Amino acid sequence: MKDLFEKIYRDKGPLGKWASQAEGYFVFPKLEGQISNRMKFQGKEVITWSINDYLGLANHPEVRKVDAEAAAQYGSAYPMGARMMSGHTDLHEKLQHELASFVNKEAAYLLNFGYQGIMSTIDALVSKDDIIVYDVDAHACIIDGVRLHMGKRFTYKHNDVESLEKNLERATKMAEQTGGGILVISEGVFGMRGEQGRLKEIVELKKKYNFRFLVDDAHGFGTLGKTGAGAGEEQGVQDDIDVYFATFAKSMASTGAFIAGDQEIIDYLKYNLRSQMFAKSLQMQLTAGALKRLEMLKTMPELKENLWKIVDALQSGLKAKGFDIGTTQSCVTPVYLKGSIPEAMALVRDLRENHGIFCSIVVYPVIPKGLILLRMIPTATHTLQDVEETLEAFDAIRTRLENGTYKKMSAAIMASMGE
Repeated sequence: MKDLFEKIYRDKGPLGKWASQAEGYFVFPKLEGQISNRMKFQGKEVITWSINDYLGLANHPEVRKVDAEAAAQYGSAYPMGARMMSGHTDLHEKLQHELASFVNKEAAYLLNFGYQGIMSTIDALVSKDDIIVYDVDAHACIIDGVRLHMGKRFTYKHNDVESLEKNLERATKMAEQTGGGILVISEGVFGMRGEQGRLKEIVELKKKYNFRFLVDDAHGFGTLGKTGAGAGEEQGVQDDIDVYFATFAKSMASTGAFIAGDQEIIDYLKYNLRSQMFAKSLQMQLTAGALKRLEMLKTMPELKENLWKIVDALQSGLKAKGFDIGTTQSCVTPVYLKGSIPEAMALVRDLRENHGIFCSIVVYPVIPKGLILLRMIPTATHTLQDVEETLEAFDAIRTRLENGTYKKMSAAIMASMGE
């Protein structure tokens, strides 16, 4: 019999094998200072394009005031216990009512965390006889939720409605045999590529197939739609989304999440979401803070307007300079380049040390081998000067990537690994 840890000693994984070169700089970096468009990294000021503070609420004085007052009034423990037992309050109910109204649903239910919340929602919605059909590029939290499912599941090609329909045909035949139903899952905005899910086309398929539709709108909530209610509002199909999910970790600059839908569906979920039934309630300071943030989303449209001013300037500037930003339809701004992982490391080090630009780097296995993805998150706190400096820096790094400078620099990295 093998030692359970044998595989760990033998294979650190596709990312783990780079730990000695990457940790503390490329992964697990430490940004310092107040959350803003400019922070400090290893003692140097950098323009930060890796903070999901879309609307700039993280350090907004009104938000900080409410957060501080709530912490002083309630502490960080209250209420103690799960919602069903001893952790339920009027503020939790108020926030739920206001969230439901904001996203045009009958009811909403608070979740402690986005990741565990969507997993538990998927788990609660399906039984072993049901079939799940989901986008192959779904976020890890959706994939992990699907893994909990003891029945059949199918993936469809990313944002490919024809592929979805083929899988719905398969799922329909199988559901007729099992006596179950079908759950389709898409994201409102796919966080790596920035593409909106094809929600309108998916909803249209309801005319031919009997399924329910769950949308994870973590990146759309607060940034898309006339009022900021998300991708469903943006595409005019919010009423046809059966279960709407969003997190507070992006536009709301906080911790927590919620689900929304018809009253009867939410009533069922709140009694069957294991991650909420057996977990401590969302702390009061976070609940009070979320109420303030939601109020600002509703009453300060200039937050979203400022965000999109920066988004439009960054994305149009990159395209004008010939950079490949894919088919993003959201604030998420991916920049695709060609190169190896060691070249990516050399490129990012140059970007941070010599140009003062900090953005996330994504490489294989998250994206195909040979590609480098620099993922940028514009926010309302960025300035047009930030955009201009970043465009100039990207011009410089592309030149060095194409003329082989980073390839030469990366040779030292490979040699240190004995490869």
